Amino acid sequence: MKKTTIAALVVATAAAGFTVARADQGAELFVGLKRGVNRQDFERKVREGTVAECFHRVRVRAGDVMFLPSGRVHALGGGLVIFEIQQNSDTTYRVFDWNRVGLDGKPRDLHIAESLASIDFGDFEPGLITTTFSGKGAARKRPLVDNPLFSVAAFELPLKETLTLSSGKAQIIAALSGEIIAGHQTNRVALAPGQFCLIPAALQGVTLQSVSPSNFLLIQPGPF
Repeated sequence: MKKTTIAALVVATAAAGFTVARADQGAELFVGLKRGVNRQDFERKVREGTVAECFHRVRVRAGDVMFLPSGRVHALGGGLVIFEIQQNSDTTYRVFDWNRVGLDGKPRDLHIAESLASIDFGDFEPGLITTTFSGKGAARKRPLVDNPLFSVAAFELPLKETLTLSSGKAQIIAALSGEIIAGHQTNRVALAPGQFCLIPAALQGVTLQSVSPSNFLLIQPGPF
């Protein structure tokens, strides 16, 4: 989970998904390129310090979701609280930092050559994920990301309802709103907004019970 001021523009080197938990009015994501921008335009504006003009901007609100394939340039605008689910990676290439300086009075390092080698210059104006909630039972599900590397789904659970999780894969529960209790036999863990719970693959019969009307994410690894 991240609460943001405007962040540096970086290149995704691993697949990731952003779920917006809270957003100030007018908050934006910078994702992909404006249609028609080419590498020559991009490199010129990097040199001029105006490369932010090349980026597609998407206004967002709570509940919006954006998928980031590897190679997509992106940044978080100010006024956002997001949950980021990402393929395991410790590499970030920073291509632009809004001409800011750090506390030491010096600009942070940029990775221009690495960024140019990684950016998908055909990635124009991506849109938000448009799936909706469905389900006839108490719990309603919204599929968000179905990727070979990981899957993410959002759930709505009314007051004092219970959902039993399937087993066989490690799972992460991320609470978005309300309060839920993750339970297994006599063990119980309360999850408030912004808290997470890891459920091992070997654990069977885990239940989620809503103390109040709740929204949460269910994250599972892919087959690899």
